[in-house]
Amino acid sequence: MGDVSVKIESNHRIRALAAAVALIALPGIGARAEDAKSAAAKVESGKTISIEYTVKLDDGTEAHSNVGAQPLVYQQGANQIFPVLEQALAGLSVNDTQQVTIAPKDGYGDIDPANVKQVAIEEIPEEARKVDAVLVGVDADGNPMPVRVQKVEEKTVTLDLNHPLAGRTLNFDVKILKIE
Repeated sequence: MGDVSVKIESNHRIRALAAAVALIALPGIGARAEDAKSAAAKVESGKTISIEYTVKLDDGTEAHSNVGAQPLVYQQGANQIFPVLEQALAGLSVNDTQQVTIAPKDGYGDIDPANVKQVAIEEIPEEARKVDAVLVGVDADGNPMPVRVQKVEEKTVTLDLNHPLAGRTLNFDVKILKIE
């Protein structure tokens, strides 16, 4: 009789152990635990954050959105996004949303009249010799930058080298997607 009870007890332990192993091996179980860990995490310095956002101007015009596309991934505290936006997102968790208004001085800056230049009309491709045409120039660091045609005259073209959103208030709607 003693042998039978030991055998039954051992079988129960084997079944319990097998069930535990099966739970560990089930697809998605580990991912759920990781999702829970990410959900409990907070946006803080040094963390890699994935967000989706929409930026609107004060008149309601949508300037940009990545909703439904690739998320923006940045490192909190590394000055990879506007500092005002980074500060507003600090302490949030996964699935939290935040609305943030960024004044021109904290975004792309005010419009700088020194960034408006006149060039000879011959320097501009013929198809771009119209008001609001956008050309791509290169800044001092070799990065591409948009250049807008502001005015076209007989012998000159006036170019606006300011960022297209300079002087504009930016209204962000942000959702935290992931924290690593």
